[in-house]
Amino acid sequence: MLKPTIDVHVRPEYLTEQSDPDACLYSFAYTIQIGNPGDAPAQLIARHWIITDALGHVEEVKGLGVVGQQPLLQPGQAFEYTSGCRLRTATGSMRGSFHFVTEEGAPFEVPVECFYLDASDSATPHVLH
Repeated sequence: MLKPTIDVHVRPEYLTEQSDPDACLYSFAYTIQIGNPGDAPAQLIARHWIITDALGHVEEVKGLGVVGQQPLLQPGQAFEYTSGCRLRTATGSMRGSFHFVTEEGAPFEVPVECFYLDASDSATPHVLH
């Protein structure tokens, strides 16, 4: 049985125009590219995020698919989406995982390493493998 290989790349961005620092509201977008450089198809079924602000407030987000989709990634294909979150502090972090299934229906998890949300460092992309 061929095993899927999934790569995840993250590009966070601070959204100045949607933020209000005086009201402790900081908006961030993050663009996720999910690629399948492996030899077998895999379908993204669900996501799980743990979002932590600089004060230690943790929010957990779980749900089916991403942006309303459950993409099937054939070998060599990639899927990209942009989503967002709001923090009460100018910095924070996100980490999580994607739940996939193989063509045969076998489940597997793809971890997403911690990446940082920083209102003062919005020009520096954080690329993860």
